[in-house]
Formats: sequence, structure tokens, C-alpha cells
Amino acid sequence: MLIDCGQCAMQHTSACDDCVVTFLLGTKPVELSDAQSDAVSNLASAGLVPHLRLIPVDREKRVS
Repeated sequence: MLIDCGQCAMQHTSACDDCVVTFLLGTKPVELSDAQSDAVSNLASAGLVPHLRLIPVDREKRVS
């Protein structure tokens, strides 16, 4: 799973403050294996880190 904040519809909103990516890694793109993605999901479900708040944006269809 590729997580890229630059491709997230919630970038630069208050959702970033409560997203596991910015909480743990900052805003640099990161690629997680399936096992890593499952681990992050399990940590979030246990309340140890925030949930992933990524909402992908299709830049091709975006209206300026």
C-alpha cells in the first residue's frame, strides 16, 4: 500500500492531525507491505495510534 499525503483529499485539513501517517511518519510518501498495513490497522483498532485518514484523490478528474 502506497500512502502519499500529496494524493490525499484531506491534505492540509484537521484530518492530518489525527492520521496515523502524520502521527508516526510525517508527510513523506511511504509504502507499507500487507503485514505492515495490518499491523498499523491493529494498532489503530486497539487505540494505540490514530486510524489512517487517507482519502485518495484522482488528480485527473479534479476541477481547478
